[in-house]
Amino acid sequence: MLNALIWLLGCQLAGEAVARVLSLPVPGPVLGMLLLFLILCARRSIPDDLRATVPGLLRHLSMLFIPAGVGVMLWRSLLAPFAWSLLLVVVMATLVTWLAAAATLHWLGRPVRGRSS
Repeated sequence: MLNALIWLLGCQLAGEAVARVLSLPVPGPVLGMLLLFLILCARRSIPDDLRATVPGLLRHLSMLFIPAGVGVMLWRSLLAPFAWSLLLVVVMATLVTWLAAAATLHWLGRPVRGRSS
């Protein structure tokens, strides 16, 4: 488990460093996930420690949203004037994500010319 956490936190730290050094408008953890993805693609395998630890972390992923919820509750008086705008943004972002996922699935499921099944 320790090796898996080193992998995950190391990639997050590298992503944070890249985001800050290059002043990118992308969060460091997102760049860290991209870096981890690229490393795993280059390796063409997933380390055993990572393979064993990540499902357990994903089972408790919802707990990572607790700090964000507390922040919203703490700053609700500041956010209240923008409630309808925030709701609209959340709904629109969800719809766009669903449509993008559906389009990707449709595109990936289409038959490829010249390939027999």
